[in-house]
Amino acid sequence: MSTAKALKFAERVLFGAAAIGTVYSARTGNRRLRLVTKPAAVPVLAARVARAQTLAPGEKGLLVAALVAAGAGDHFMGRSHEDRELIKGATSFGVMQVLYSVFLWRRGARPRAATASPRLGAWAAAAVAMTLPKPSPVSSVLSVYGGLLSTTSTLAADPALAPKARVSGGMVVPSGDRRTWLAAGALLFSASDLAILIRRDFVTSERVRANLETFVLTSYLASQWLLVEGMTAEK
Repeated sequence: MSTAKALKFAERVLFGAAAIGTVYSARTGNRRLRLVTKPAAVPVLAARVARAQTLAPGEKGLLVAALVAAGAGDHFMGRSHEDRELIKGATSFGVMQVLYSVFLWRRGARPRAATASPRLGAWAAAAVAMTLPKPSPVSSVLSVYGGLLSTTSTLAADPALAPKARVSGGMVVPSGDRRTWLAAGALLFSASDLAILIRRDFVTSERVRANLETFVLTSYLASQWLLVEGMTAEK
């Protein structure tokens, strides 16, 4: 096995182990395990970016910085569900979304009516829901973050990123071309964050909250993997 293949295999094993440990910790309520496993996933992705031969130095810098911000977000969100930590986490992930959007823009992605309209509509609906019954610093920060996430999701869905991809219902259909994974990754990220809001503001059942937490972590880790794989794919 070549060195490159060995490193790629090691990355997948390490990321898989971190992901499995994180999801298991959510199912069992083992918070100490999650504090170890969830932060371990992002450094593996950063190593994947640093090793990629398909990225220009400036692109590598953008993605590594984005993943550093994601790691900070994981740290804050893992410490507590209190509003103060949630604000810090959302701010960190907001930085990540901005850097992802800059990267996608540099790759030629542009907002289009077919992809932007449903995402902006969902963001507006979520922003309104978060202000009920009354506005708060958390709802304001999360509303801004939602706009940044919608921007990333809109750009990631641009078919121009994968010119030969099949498009169905305005959505790029994932295939063997890793560039087609970007739209699915961004959509999963949105679903994960939406589940966080639902769990935080609308669910009281501990069983449902636990199930949502498992979904949040599973979809988050899958989305990061798909996004990084898509952004490091050969043009």
